[in-house]
Amino acid sequence: MTNWDHTTDVLIVGTGGGGMTAALVAKQAGLDVLMVEKSEYYGGSTALSGGGLWIPNNYLLQRDGLDDSLEKARTYLQSTVGNRTPQSLQDAYLENAPEMVKYLAGNSHVRFQRAKGYADYYPERPGGMADGRALEAAPFNGAKLGSDFPQLRPMSLEAPAGLAFSIGEFNKLGMITSTWAGKWTALKVGIRTIFNILTGVKYLTLGRTLIARLRLSLKDENVPIWLNSPLKEIVIENGACVGIVVEKDGKSIRIRANKGVVLAAGGFDHNQAMREKYQKAPVNHEWSSGNPANTGDTIQAGMKIGGKVDLMDDAWWGPTSVPPNAPPMFHVGERSYPGGIMVNAAGKRFTNEAASYVEVVHAMYEKHTKEVPHVPATFIMDSRYRNKYIFGTLFPMQAIPESYFTSGYFKRADTIEELAKQCGMDSNTLAETIQRFNQFAFSGVDEDFRRGDSAYDRYYGDPTVKPNPCLAPIQKPPFYAVQMVAGDLGTKGGLVMDEHARVLREDGSVVSGLYVVGNNSASVMGNTYPGPGSTIGPSMTFGYIAAKHIAGGKIRPVGKLP
Repeated sequence: MTNWDHTTDVLIVGTGGGGMTAALVAKQAGLDVLMVEKSEYYGGSTALSGGGLWIPNNYLLQRDGLDDSLEKARTYLQSTVGNRTPQSLQDAYLENAPEMVKYLAGNSHVRFQRAKGYADYYPERPGGMADGRALEAAPFNGAKLGSDFPQLRPMSLEAPAGLAFSIGEFNKLGMITSTWAGKWTALKVGIRTIFNILTGVKYLTLGRTLIARLRLSLKDENVPIWLNSPLKEIVIENGACVGIVVEKDGKSIRIRANKGVVLAAGGFDHNQAMREKYQKAPVNHEWSSGNPANTGDTIQAGMKIGGKVDLMDDAWWGPTSVPPNAPPMFHVGERSYPGGIMVNAAGKRFTNEAASYVEVVHAMYEKHTKEVPHVPATFIMDSRYRNKYIFGTLFPMQAIPESYFTSGYFKRADTIEELAKQCGMDSNTLAETIQRFNQFAFSGVDEDFRRGDSAYDRYYGDPTVKPNPCLAPIQKPPFYAVQMVAGDLGTKGGLVMDEHARVLREDGSVVSGLYVVGNNSASVMGNTYPGPGSTIGPSMTFGYIAAKHIAGGKIRPVGKLP
């Protein structure tokens, strides 16, 4: 018989969106809940993210009169994810995701809004939606958290005081020099920032507003969070999980969970040994934008007690640059803005640059060879692009720091031929690549990779550029080049779960009492990224599913929707 230092009903390991959702639903079902967190901050990778949730057939879509349904969403997942993950898992997600957001909207401080127009990543496939299915949490004043605010995980790159913007505002800000909507958004964000500074409002958006709203909801329910308490062991008795061991204040603390343990502690983003073991080369944990505390501890602990893993070779990839003395820069809109391309080491384009970020890095790895490296690839732009669009943290016409050039992060030349030499490419090949691309820009049709055909490509395109908002010629010197590595928002492989979020063994049997959600698990999305929020949406949904299963289905009814 194990001697326990602490006992609770439900034990949540990790404090991202999935863990917090599980904790809240379990607590409101009348269960005693404890959350433990490895790092000194709560929020996990969710707090570092854009905070989007991909929720098909959600109540806000219905309220806006948009045509979506369970069947339509099922068709879409079949056309994107396919049979890479079990149908039962996909159905559990699709059936519970809209219920999860209604539950939170009616029973917590979480308030959702649509990321309007943010298309599914494959909107032209059967069941896809160009209007998009993404939600985000509404902005929030972090000051309401009181003494808990400083423990909210900060962004990797801290914005100036008071500055924050939503997913939709970020899209419009990208068009600050092109559209009146872009200019108006910049003015609105600027005025709001000044107001926030003068009044002391801690204005939160994106992933941090989602976590802050969940944290305030947990505070109302008196759910404790033990920070600086990493998991060391999963305790199994008679084949069932009965608790865990954590390290707290230099001591091993044995915690019994009478009803269940939920692993919600993220992936192995920053475990170089695990990445080299499971993933294609070249790979580097320093390229990841995931939570620095995510080193796969709970995945390894789950494997140690017989848990099965899957999708370990994959991640939520995205083309990423690495500025000097700064965090890695995950590039989204930059690849759709007209007038920039990505090329391999031979100076040739190899994919639709404006495709979803996972799709682009999959292409980088699939085509990578020792003879012609694609990891890293190189992003090429001209001065028209640089002066018109945001690139990383650089706003249009903003001076490029000298350190970008001296470190080799940025290369600059007055001719394409000279730029090619600086990049170690054949100058004729790069010149021919750009000449061909420029022809596509003038015709409006990318004959090689169909860039700009999809509604997703055009979401970040420039509507003032005709005939294709994602294509403009690269012809105005000076020209710039930036290396793009295979970065990510986190890994997507982990412990395999069933439709109730229970951990499975290699033989398919259930580890009773042990649940897993988020990047701690093998993603329900398989090798695909169906739409914005395909990481956090499933994480929170399976957190809801896990808590509901632990509570025997007896959870709080949904309150009045805002």
